[in-house]
Amino acid sequence: MELTGKLLIAMPGIGDPRFDNSVVFLCSHGDEGAMGLIINKLAPGVLLRTLFDQLDIKTKPKAGRVPVHFGGPVETQRGFVLHSDDYVSSVNSLAVKPGFSMTATLDVLEDIAEGRGPEQFLVMLGYAGWGAGQLEEEIAQNGWLTADAEPETIFSNPAEEQWEAALASLGVTPLNLSMDAGRA
Repeated sequence: MELTGKLLIAMPGIGDPRFDNSVVFLCSHGDEGAMGLIINKLAPGVLLRTLFDQLDIKTKPKAGRVPVHFGGPVETQRGFVLHSDDYVSSVNSLAVKPGFSMTATLDVLEDIAEGRGPEQFLVMLGYAGWGAGQLEEEIAQNGWLTADAEPETIFSNPAEEQWEAALASLGVTPLNLSMDAGRA
């Protein structure tokens, strides 16, 4: 099962409050584990301008009014930018799949501040990670649904609408969900 570039949609009763109603974009998935970014939870009270100020990045007057997301519970002091593939960092960007790249180097924030960054982006603090086989087990235990990720959905919907939008992409409404896994 290859899930890189897919969405994970948390099922009710996932068992970890940090992931309640979460939508996670998987940047990497393989035999060693998985790494993703929660796209629908905001870091309380943190705007991009806050990060620019903390990192001494000079900005244009309108830059920085963008909310910063809680990308996950691992390394919450570390920043990640999930962005459109029109931008490639001069240091290092990970091309995840057509339409999506991820950059975790300071230059992407500097370029965003100067108006030279990606056309579409989400800035995250922290990430979600799974060890070898852990994510597959959580999926088998009815913890997550998987769905395709589309740039227009990820970058256009407000964070508070992402969970229902991700479910709708599967033809599912929240009322259709059950915490119990079944076997046919």
